[in-house]
Amino acid sequence: MNEDTHQDKIEKIVDLAAPVARVWGAITDHKEFGEWFRVRLDSPFKVGETTTGNITFPGYEHVKWISVTEQMDHERLFAFSWPPSAVDPDTNYAPGAKVRVEFKLEPIETGPRLTITETGFQQFPEAKRLEVLRSNIEGWNIQAKNVAAHVER
Repeated sequence: MNEDTHQDKIEKIVDLAAPVARVWGAITDHKEFGEWFRVRLDSPFKVGETTTGNITFPGYEHVKWISVTEQMDHERLFAFSWPPSAVDPDTNYAPGAKVRVEFKLEPIETGPRLTITETGFQQFPEAKRLEVLRSNIEGWNIQAKNVAAHVER
C-alpha cells in the first residue's frame, strides 16, 4: 500500500474459503465481530444506531469503541463510521466528522471476496495523518488474517 500524507483510503482484499452466510455473521454479529476483532461491544449493530465498547487487543485496552452503523445490505455490504477524535482526542474536528469502514462481500469461484475499505483520513491534521494511516494499515493487515482464521476454522 502506498503510504503518504495525501492518502485518504485503505483497502484490504481477502479471499475466503467459507460460506458467505458464515462471513456475513462474522462481520455483522456484534459478539462474533468482537471475537476476531478483539473488541467487547455493548450492543448489536443496528443501522442508524451507535455501538460502544472497549478494545480488547493487547496494548489497546484503554481505547473506547464508538461507531455508528450506516448500512447493512444483507450478505453484501456492512458499513460503520467512527469519529476521528477516538484516536486523536486533542484535535477539534468538524461536527459530523467521521472515518467510514466498509466490508463488501462479492462472490468469486472459491468463496466470498471480502473487501475492507476505510476512508476519511484527510480529516486528520497532516502532522498526525501518516501515523494514523500506518497504524490502521497495520491493524487491517492483522484483522484481515483474524477474520479469515475465524471464518475458515
